[in-house]
Amino acid sequence: QVHLVESGGGLVQAGGSLRLSCAASGSINRINFMGWYRQGPGKQRESVATLTNGGNTQYRDSVKGRFTIARDNAWKTLYLQMDNLKPEDTAVYYCYSWAMGDEYWGQGTQVTVSS
Repeated sequence: QVHLVESGGGLVQAGGSLRLSCAASGSINRINFMGWYRQGPGKQRESVATLTNGGNTQYRDSVKGRFTIARDNAWKTLYLQMDNLKPEDTAVYYCYSWAMGDEYWGQGTQVTVSS
């Protein structure tokens, strides 16, 4: 089991920045990769960024150059640095982990970007 808790969401003006954190506990030694998803109002959940054990990253096109995913060495904390935020980034952001065939989700943190 991997337990995930997100923090760092909030209200920010367009052009501002936020850093989300995801604290992982439990069987973190089994984690293969982690990432961030988001779900905006009336929208489906979508992948934002992923990070593998090998350090490979993937970003959705709309956040490339603005968001950066990173982690500490032991998978204890996953981060998402979000710069130059736009109103369309408004969503609940979820932390996600894939560990040896099992997937785990956090409870989500709200990010609201005002214009």
